[in-house]
Amino acid sequence: MWSPSHGSSMNKHLTLEDDMDPFDVESRSALLQNSMEDQISNPSWKLSFPHVLVATIVSFLFGYHLGVVNEPLESIAAELGFNGNTLAEGLVVSTCLAGAFLGSLSSGWIADGVGRRRAFQLCAIPMFVGAILCATATTLAGMLVGRFLVGTGLGVGPAVASLYVTEVSPAHVRGTYGSFIQIATCLGLMAALVVGIPVKDISGWWRYCFWISTIPAALLAIGMVFCVESPHWLYKQGRISEAEIEFERLLGDSHVKTAMAELAKLDRGDESANEKFTELLIGRHSRVVFIGSSLFALQQLSGINAVFYFSSTVFRRAGVSSNVANVFVGISNLIGSVIALALMDKLGRRVLLLWSFFGMAAAMALQVFAASLPALNSGAFYFSVAGMLMFVLTFAVGAGPVPGLLIPELLPSLIRAKAMAFCMSVHWVLNFFVGLMFLRLLELFGPQLLYSFFGTFCLMAVVFVKRNVVETKGKSLQEIEIALLAEWYYGPTVQTRCCRDLRDLAAKSLLLEFLGAIFPADGPVFLSLLLWTTPGALIIVYYSSYDSLGWKGCIC
Repeated sequence: MWSPSHGSSMNKHLTLEDDMDPFDVESRSALLQNSMEDQISNPSWKLSFPHVLVATIVSFLFGYHLGVVNEPLESIAAELGFNGNTLAEGLVVSTCLAGAFLGSLSSGWIADGVGRRRAFQLCAIPMFVGAILCATATTLAGMLVGRFLVGTGLGVGPAVASLYVTEVSPAHVRGTYGSFIQIATCLGLMAALVVGIPVKDISGWWRYCFWISTIPAALLAIGMVFCVESPHWLYKQGRISEAEIEFERLLGDSHVKTAMAELAKLDRGDESANEKFTELLIGRHSRVVFIGSSLFALQQLSGINAVFYFSSTVFRRAGVSSNVANVFVGISNLIGSVIALALMDKLGRRVLLLWSFFGMAAAMALQVFAASLPALNSGAFYFSVAGMLMFVLTFAVGAGPVPGLLIPELLPSLIRAKAMAFCMSVHWVLNFFVGLMFLRLLELFGPQLLYSFFGTFCLMAVVFVKRNVVETKGKSLQEIEIALLAEWYYGPTVQTRCCRDLRDLAAKSLLLEFLGAIFPADGPVFLSLLLWTTPGALIIVYYSSYDSLGWKGCIC
């Protein structure tokens, strides 16, 4: 049992009985599904579609810049004088990720400070300038500066795109529009692979690969001039009349009053508009931020980037060239993204997440089985290829597109931009460490144990989604915030804080004892990173499973 803390500002708007049992995830989902009000016909999707389409250019650039150095890396190294230097080659890739991490940390403050539309234009500048520096680089240092600048733009862009698409989309097509982000990312990756094909035959072609990326960056900056600003952001700034105008452009004149009335329901004028960073971690919003960051963490710890890194090797063992392998992986990714597009607003986000992570776990089991077969067995190659393509396909159906859409839906309007920035920073940190540690872990443990490790995280994600994620399809952001998240606005009670402290202590003791039995205390340094990564994911499921152990009602 729990009772909400009675903050004065929140009590003016919401009250809960002290002896009320907390809603479980299924109850809250049912509440949202049954909270149907008399609605007029849905607004036309044609009004908002052009604005969403322009916003997804940043997702195309995200995919393109992640894949642009894959094929040309050897040519770049040879021409810039660091051929055979694996550290320098790794820096060309990882410097972009470092810039993306820093950019993601600032994305929330930029989006709240200058608005969503100008944030897009600002993130296009470093991507444009950085691509030019890469294309004209004559030294390794010049290439790294360019890649870092591109990375800062990539860090800001995807987070703002998720916010913008969520806030400008009509509720009945918001899931479909969210899927466009994943499709655009997939198309960007495929474009980078196609553009890089001539790199081994044409000297200096890698420079054109970077020059080409300046075109969509320029289109993004120019296109945003003609796009709407987020009405949610305008309303938050007190620019009510401008918010009405933008709603009219997005929804049509007949829906403006309804949309403005829903925004007014959540107007908490007595609250501070500048939430402190610590409020995201230990304040009343910490639970929803925890769920959002955990989804991104589990997405990366499922091993998707490791699968991409290792795909060419697996296909080569099966006698397939790396170019053909990349095409197969890209097609699987695209097919999965199209399936998500069709099902997102029909089956819902939660169902797609559950089946996606479960399918990824099954694909990893297939990979483990393939790794256990004799090396010369032709069946091992086919099982390995099938498992890899199945993993990419099921990832693209749910685990890929859903977190970027679902998290902004769940986040309260007051903290949406800053909390999304924090969640995206978790994504980039784990993306970096998975890429950094994968080859070393593969060498030490072998594919069988490593794929088992990733499969375990996929199953953990199934448990976490089942117990913590609510359904949001077809509902406005205001309905979600009122019907589902009201109790999450309250700070934890003294009882809950005590429970949290005890749970922290118990979880850490059990996990350290478990990991200490597996890894020696004097093991390699990189295992220390693993020790901190693994407990974090295990604690997610450990926390979410405590109801059965007598901790029912703790909301940490």
